[in-house]
Formats: sequence, structure tokens, C-alpha cells
Amino acid sequence: MTSGERRVAFSMAGIFSARMLGLFMIVPVFVDYAKELSGYTVTLAGLAIGIYGLSQALLQIPLGMLSDRIGRKPVIIGGLLVFALGSVVAALSTSIAGVILGRALQGSGAIASAVLALTADLTREEQRIKVMAFIGISIGVSFALAMVLGPVLHYWVGLSGIFWIIALLALVGIGILILLVPTPVVSRFHRDTQVEADWLRHAVRNVQLLRLDFGIFTLHAILMATFVVVPGLLHGRLGLAAGRDWVIYLPTMLAGMALIVPFIILAEKKRMLKQVFVGAVAVLAVAELGLASLGGSMVGMVIMLLLFFAAFNLLEAMLPSLVARLAPAAHKGTAMGVYSSSQFMGVFAGGTVGGWLLEHSGAAGVFIAGAGMSVVWLLLALSMQKPGYLSTQLLNVGTLDKARAQQMAEALSRVAGVEEATVIGADGVAYLKVDKRTLDVDSLRSFSIAGHAA
Repeated sequence: MTSGERRVAFSMAGIFSARMLGLFMIVPVFVDYAKELSGYTVTLAGLAIGIYGLSQALLQIPLGMLSDRIGRKPVIIGGLLVFALGSVVAALSTSIAGVILGRALQGSGAIASAVLALTADLTREEQRIKVMAFIGISIGVSFALAMVLGPVLHYWVGLSGIFWIIALLALVGIGILILLVPTPVVSRFHRDTQVEADWLRHAVRNVQLLRLDFGIFTLHAILMATFVVVPGLLHGRLGLAAGRDWVIYLPTMLAGMALIVPFIILAEKKRMLKQVFVGAVAVLAVAELGLASLGGSMVGMVIMLLLFFAAFNLLEAMLPSLVARLAPAAHKGTAMGVYSSSQFMGVFAGGTVGGWLLEHSGAAGVFIAGAGMSVVWLLLALSMQKPGYLSTQLLNVGTLDKARAQQMAEALSRVAGVEEATVIGADGVAYLKVDKRTLDVDSLRSFSIAGHAA
């Protein structure tokens, strides 16, 4: 990557991370510590945690399309201002209804699609996959930090203080965008990162992609429902002191991340991707059942949380990769848009249903429901098409007419290691699926006007 592309990668990751920190920091503390709010019930507390997912899911695709019309930066700045406004509303609220409104406003600042589109505008096709991967890693790290920092910050500044910090993070994101991110000379549509309205119907009819959409919905529903319950168990049943949640979360998260490394290597190097994926879903079900039966002891809680975080992190890493493998290379952006919306709907469902179940069925009822969802997902995963071991690659081939684009696609298909080639002449981009083990990089490089393929 050039120095400019590295700056874009770090800046966009910073914007994403600031927003994700803000969305997740209240998750491990809210249900347990919001009882002083007027109108509080456990069900409404769960709704407050998850409601941002509903507004995010409904608005992220439309706001991405709006950025095509009025520009990326205005949409991103507007979204971050709405996010900050929602945080202020929640910080000033003395009722659970006010916090629910604030969280819904936070989700309405749905800038993910616009951020990815701006990133694509500012990076070369051959380097874009690296930049997007870096942003994805930053999102995972920010989630882990949020789970650790949320309880500590609550101990120091209280619930309203967390929301004020979240508002400040949104303003930091705006500062990064204005000061560090250049304005693209030309903004155009990118099929690898943006949603094509004409292809949406295909994305929601593809049975293999729908399995993965259900998977990310289920994973985040279970995550939110689980952490509607776990903080209360740690403090109430197990007697963990306030602000000490990090003593449990930090080591189990770090150990869970370390545990998944050999399985990622096994999935990719030994080509056992489906087996590892199915195994991770099974471990998730075991963790939820274990929390239902062993969550009353500190040792049992730590072991089950370790299994939970290991399965969650592995699945969170594998699912986007599977979408990229199973979606046509020229329509990956649309497939990922539907996938992302499914993820946020899972956040909404998990928070809302988890709160209701906790109020009416107790902690065990929440975990058993999570285990049940995992089993349904496991059955779908077992019948999933075995994914190909292919990577997505983009080439800048220059603007071409339709006939020349077709000729180039046919020529690219004959390059060793290229399994799928689509050339969109108007985009000036070749969208490829390649087997890196057999890819003839030198031959492929000759097609790119950039002179190389990363």
C-alpha cells in the first residue's frame, strides 16, 4: 500500500472503532445498572441495548445509496452527528424510554456503507482487500475493548458518563474524517463494497447466502441475549465487585482469541473450512448449555465464557469470508450489505427477546433459547454447500466497451488459478475469484493497468 492508502486504512478503522466502542460499551453494564431509571423493566432494558440494531439495519443501505448522490463525507458527518445526538439524549435521560430513544438515534447514524464506499474511492482495486481486512480487524478489537472498558468506565463515571464519552467519540470520528481523510477527486459505485439495488433480489433468494445471513443473525442475537444476563450473574449470584468485570472478560477474551488461531490455520491450510465452521457452531451451543447449567459457579462461568468467546470470535472471522467465497465476485458488496443488515437485526432481536426471557423465564431460559438457536444453525450449517478455497481479487483494467470487456473476461478465465472472471467495462474493474496456490501472478499482472496485482 502507498502511504496515502495506509493513512486511509488507519483513519477509517479509527472512525469505525470509535463508533463501535460507543455502541457496545453499555452492553455489559446496562441491564444491571439502569434500575434507577424511571419505567425500568428488564424487558425494556434489553430493548434499550438492542434497539440501535433495528435503526441501523433499516438505514444503512439507504444511507449508503444517499452517499452516491450527495457525497460520502456529508453522509458520514451527518451520521456521526446523529450518533452523538443520540448519545446526548441517552446521557440526559432519567427514564428508560429516553434511553431507548437515544439508542435508536445512535443506530440511525448508520454510516457503515458510506465509510466503506469512501474507503473504496480512496484505494486502488489491487489494495482494497487489505484495507477492508484491516478495518474488519479494528472492529473486532473495538468490540473486545468495549466489553472490558464499559464496566470500568461505569465504575468511574456512571451510566450517563459513558454516554457522554460515547458522544465525544463520535466527535473524534468527525475530526479524523475532516483532518486526516482526503476528499476523493471522483466518487463512483464499487460493486465489491456497495449494494446494487438490481441485485438485491438475487441476494435474498440465494439459499447458500441466506444460510450465512441466518448465521450472523443468530450469532449476534445470542451475543446480545447472553450479555443481557451474564453481568447480573457475575455481580449478583457470584459476588464480583462492581467495575471488576474485566478480571473475567479480559483473560477469557484473550484466551479465546488465542485458541482460534490453530483452527483458522486448519481451516485454510488443510482445507477443512466447513468442518471447522460446523464445529464452532457446535461449541457455541455447548457454551450456552454450559452457562445454563454451570453458570452458578465462578469456575463454570469462566470455562463457558472462554468457550463462548472462542466460538464467537472464530465464527465472526469466518462468516464474512464465507460470504465472499459464495457470492459472485462482481456482487460481493450487495451480498455483504444483506449480511450486515441481518447482523444488526440479530442485535435487535437478541437484546429485546433476551430481556423479555430474562424477565419471564430467568437466566437459564435465555441460555437455553441461545442453545436452541445454535442447534437450528448447526443443522443448517451441516447442509451448507462446501465453499471453494478461493480468494476475491480486483484488477484495474481501465474503461472498456462491452465487447472488449467480454474478451478480457474470457482471457482472464484462461489464466492459471483464475476460477471466475467478470469484467465490468464501465467500472474499469475485473472481479476475480482465484486459487492462490495455483495462480499465475505474472500473467495476471499483465492485465492490470496498475502494472501489478496484490
